[in-house]
Amino acid sequence: MESIWIEYAWALLILIGLEGLLSADNALVLAVIAKHLPEDQKKKAINYGIIMAFFFRFAALFAISFIANVWQVQAIGAAYLLYLGLKHVIQARFGKENENIREEVKEESAGKGFWPTVGKIGLADLAFAIDSILAAVAIALGLPDSPLDDFGGMDGGKFIVVVLGGVAGLILIKYAATWFVQLLDQRPALETTAYAIVAWVGVKLAVITLAHEDIGVLDHHFPHSTTWTLIFYGVLVGIALLGWFAPANNSLEKEEL
Repeated sequence: MESIWIEYAWALLILIGLEGLLSADNALVLAVIAKHLPEDQKKKAINYGIIMAFFFRFAALFAISFIANVWQVQAIGAAYLLYLGLKHVIQARFGKENENIREEVKEESAGKGFWPTVGKIGLADLAFAIDSILAAVAIALGLPDSPLDDFGGMDGGKFIVVVLGGVAGLILIKYAATWFVQLLDQRPALETTAYAIVAWVGVKLAVITLAHEDIGVLDHHFPHSTTWTLIFYGVLVGIALLGWFAPANNSLEKEEL
């Protein structure tokens, strides 16, 4: 029984770390979108952005049981996470430099009024909320069942992991995003690493979908097997270590916001 809670704690730590990096990217995008506004309006727009981020992420928590129980939604979520992660990794490796991409975002926002800018921030917040909840559910569904009662159609232990991960994301975007932004400045490869992890989490959700009793491509117990657990966390740790120790690339350094 203790080994189950160790796995739950490990999954929660991974989720908090991923939420931190996604929150930092969320904060960066908010700052870039609002950068063209006068200083007083910029602060107000970013504050609106933080409020909308809280709202969308809390709203996403109510969709947990729906995402967790419907294999079609799981399949769409897996495809979306794979698309999101691989698109960012490929773009970072072969596409435009990150600072040029953010410069284009800033130029697109330039000249727009306060409320159109707030609207664009809201769309960005909604996208990040979807990313966050899908990643959290994908990680939680791969955990073994806990002895806790179900909540909202989902295993109680898994539900707690998702909720704690979501709450951590909200706290981080409010209080710790600045530290994560500084960390990304020092280690720019971590941004690409975060999205590589998102793609790998998408693979995990795809495995869960393929093992669903209505699909049956994989054995129903495979997502919870020791073999798959070791493979998943082994690759995840490998991706994280590669990102942490990757040499800084001048072409990926972010412009000072």
